[in-house]
Amino acid sequence: MNEFKGDLVGTGKRFAIVVTRFNSLVTEQLVAGAIDCLVRHGVQSDDIDLFRVPGAWELPAAVSRVAGREGYDGVIALGCVIRGGTPHFEYVAGETTRGLGMVARQATIPVTLGVLTTDTVDQALERAGTKAGNKGWDAALSVLEMADLFRQLE
Repeated sequence: MNEFKGDLVGTGKRFAIVVTRFNSLVTEQLVAGAIDCLVRHGVQSDDIDLFRVPGAWELPAAVSRVAGREGYDGVIALGCVIRGGTPHFEYVAGETTRGLGMVARQATIPVTLGVLTTDTVDQALERAGTKAGNKGWDAALSVLEMADLFRQLE
């Protein structure tokens, strides 16, 4: 049996992070976690590009264009959608994740999902570096592993 898996080595690789400005109290912590993870795994800070978009709705379009640019080994999508008192949450959260899933299936490089969808600000903050870890870090770890696996599959 042959088994293939990606290694968590970022040396010589280049990554893009696309992040929302909306809910920046949370998303800036996700960015910090993602960058910390990439750098700790050998990615040079100059090999990380950060793209900012207004909100989660804009993520799929921006990630699609970034993933289509030459020179990246992977893209990390970061954002935060917090439930409010209207159905707006369901539309934005659903279309954002659906759109990013479509981009991930069509891209030739890995696209990872670090978009929080929570009921409260406290839940979001817990997932951005307090009680529940940092989901930006987790998305970066996934992109490292998938970038190496994609390289093996070429």
